[in-house]
Amino acid sequence: MELIDKDRQGMVLRIERSSIHDGDGFRTVVFLKGCPLRCQWCSTPESQSFEVENTESGSYGTLMTVDEVMRELRKDSLFFFISGGGVTLSGGEMLAQPEFSAALLKNCCREGINTAIETSFFSPWNTVESILQYVNTAYVDLKLFSVDRHRKYCGAGNSLILENLLNTSDCQGNFRLVVRTPIIPAVNDSEEDLRLIGKFCTSLKRLDHIQLLPYHKLGTATYEKLGRPYELSGTPTPTEEHMARCREIVGSCGVKVR
Repeated sequence: MELIDKDRQGMVLRIERSSIHDGDGFRTVVFLKGCPLRCQWCSTPESQSFEVENTESGSYGTLMTVDEVMRELRKDSLFFFISGGGVTLSGGEMLAQPEFSAALLKNCCREGINTAIETSFFSPWNTVESILQYVNTAYVDLKLFSVDRHRKYCGAGNSLILENLLNTSDCQGNFRLVVRTPIIPAVNDSEEDLRLIGKFCTSLKRLDHIQLLPYHKLGTATYEKLGRPYELSGTPTPTEEHMARCREIVGSCGVKVR
C-alpha cells in the first residue's frame, strides 16, 4: 500500500518506544520539534525551537520524511496489537507541523494503528479539526484558566485553547478527549484555579476525564546544556496529599478525574 505524502519532511526531536504514559497500551511516541508556547515548567526545552540545536553533548532535531518515520513505527506494530497500544504524536507542539502530523496519522489509520496526540490546542480551529478525524485519543493541556496568567507563565494567552476545546463538542469523528492539567505549586493549584478548570470542563461533551499531573524537574539539566535559565527552580514537587486535595476539588465540579 502506497504511503500518503511519503516524501513530506518534518522536524523530529526523537522517537521513543514502549511508553506507558502517553496513551493506552505500549506506545511509540514521535516527539516533533517546535512549539509556539514557552511554559516556564516545560520539561523538554529542546523541543521548543523549530531548528536543529547543537550542544557540546549532542544535537537536538532531525529532519525526517513521512516514509522514514513510518518505517520506524512499523517495527513496533506487533507490540501495538498485543498491548492495545499504538502511536502518539507529541512535541513540542505537533499541531505546529500540521501537514506532517496529518500525513503520519492518516498512514497509521490506514495500517490499523491506534493514534493519539498530545497537544496544547494552540492552533487555528480548522487545523485542529482536520487532525482530529485521524485521532483515537486527544490529550489536551489546559494549564491555566486565566488568560493573563496563562500569558505570564506560558508566553501567550489561552483564548484560542479554550475556544478549540469548546469546539470539540460539535466536532465530527470518534476521538476521545482527555484534558490534562499539570499541578504547579503556587502557579495553578489554588482552589479558585482548580474550580475554574473543573467547571469549564463540565461543558465539554467529548470529555472522557481530566488527568492531573504532578509537576517535576526532569528537564532542568537540559536547560543547562542549552544555556537557558530555569525560572521555576525553587518550585517543589507536589506531595501525594496535595495531589489528592487537587483531585478532590476538581472532581467536586462533577467531572471524572484521574
